[in-house]
Amino acid sequence: MAKEAMKLVANNKKAYHDYFIEEKYEAGLVLHGTEVKSLRMGKCSIKEAFIRVEKGEVYIYGMHVSPYEKGNIFNKDPLRPKKLLLHKQEIRKLIGSSAEKGYTLVPLQVYFSNGRAKIEIGLAKGKKLYDKRQDIAKKDQKREAEKEMKIRLRV
Repeated sequence: MAKEAMKLVANNKKAYHDYFIEEKYEAGLVLHGTEVKSLRMGKCSIKEAFIRVEKGEVYIYGMHVSPYEKGNIFNKDPLRPKKLLLHKQEIRKLIGSSAEKGYTLVPLQVYFSNGRAKIEIGLAKGKKLYDKRQDIAKKDQKREAEKEMKIRLRV
């Protein structure tokens, strides 16, 4: 039986720019019917979203799921906090890790895996300005090298 491919809905590139990602976790999302339909259409944003652990449960705030066009009264608030589904030992580990100074939980991507809505969250440590500059310089060097290779291949 072949595995179904992962269908990416939303990606948070800014998280990789602003943070060092130490660990990644896959969590399920608790959604209502019209939210799932909206996600399947790709109408989701996690750019301003953040994750918090409250009373032993993990929630994501600021994740915008656009209201489903044909949903009328069944549509929920697009910015409502959504519960994330993780194993108890993973939640305990996240509580301990995020309590350390400088660590936070950030959403990395939202996707469908085997028909289920999933979110990849990362335990992240904030980057300083000079770290960001180094990353930008590396990216520029890589781009320049690829450009040189293209020119060499044409000649």
